[in-house]
Amino acid sequence: MVQRKRAPLRSAEAKRARVAIAGATGYAGQELVRWMAGHPAARITAAMSSAPDGPPRALPALNRIWDGVVEPFSLERLVEEADVVFLALPEEAAATNAPALLDRGVRVIDLSGAFRLRDATLRERWYPATRIGALKPVYGLTERNYAAIRTAQLVTNPGCYPTAALLALGPLADAGLLTGDIVIDAKSGISGAGKKPSERTHFSEADGNIAAYGVFGHRHQPEIEQELGAPVVFVPHYVPLDRGILETIFGRLRPGTTVQDVADVMEAAYRDAPFVRLTGETLPEIKHVAHTNFCDIGWRVDGSGRLLMVSVIDNLLKGAAGQAIQNLNVALGLDERTGLLPIG
Repeated sequence: MVQRKRAPLRSAEAKRARVAIAGATGYAGQELVRWMAGHPAARITAAMSSAPDGPPRALPALNRIWDGVVEPFSLERLVEEADVVFLALPEEAAATNAPALLDRGVRVIDLSGAFRLRDATLRERWYPATRIGALKPVYGLTERNYAAIRTAQLVTNPGCYPTAALLALGPLADAGLLTGDIVIDAKSGISGAGKKPSERTHFSEADGNIAAYGVFGHRHQPEIEQELGAPVVFVPHYVPLDRGILETIFGRLRPGTTVQDVADVMEAAYRDAPFVRLTGETLPEIKHVAHTNFCDIGWRVDGSGRLLMVSVIDNLLKGAAGQAIQNLNVALGLDERTGLLPIG
């Protein structure tokens, strides 16, 4: 067997941003590795698991896409080898390691929920290990916080459910078109529960089943309410799919508001947003966005002013890894689409 020596790093490659991924064996972490492996302006300098011990491991699904191995977690190596670190770690580990990286001058894009909630009381309830202190996390919903993300040292990636809800409702709330109760009926593929198995995600429980969970007690509800500036009723469901989120959103429009008013506001908000596709009265489906970084949004309005919106995303991409890469691109001064298009 002929042994091939790896070619020396080209100067153009040496100038690419050094990016590390901590938590690379989880679902979102593996998506980060998959997409960052082909990124033209950044290179993976380290990919680590969540644990500081254990042998290095390969990711078989990424064979010939990425030729590295996942090493045990090492904060020192992250500091030495990366300009930007994606943290795809559990909340407690992210809360501990993000400040340490920031103190050493490393920019952080955190995919956990550790830094999403600004209210200390809510944060203590949902993410008790987090102490923000002097940190200044920027909420990383790219289409709505683009300017702040450009200079942020710590970007807190939104949750998957809030991403779909806020992209749909945010422009209408900003324009003052909403009144009364907002109900979000959300359905997610099982990968949204993460890689750690549970009774709820066991094949025998999930297959052929749809189940509501976390009713009036899901940590994404206060996140949605924080960014929307209004209370919502949020009911998530698991459905027997591996990936994807579909949210059916019910609300009421301010008297006199027409379907054309809704269209005008949405089109103005997302005219320059490459990953939001507006479908109008043609309601989108999960298969339209699976394995992409797109959010598709459709809506209908009846004669009494009742509003129905449908918002769909891939929970592992626009709801996690894809949006994190989109935020990386903004932070590096690149086109948002870099490394995320074309999509095979």
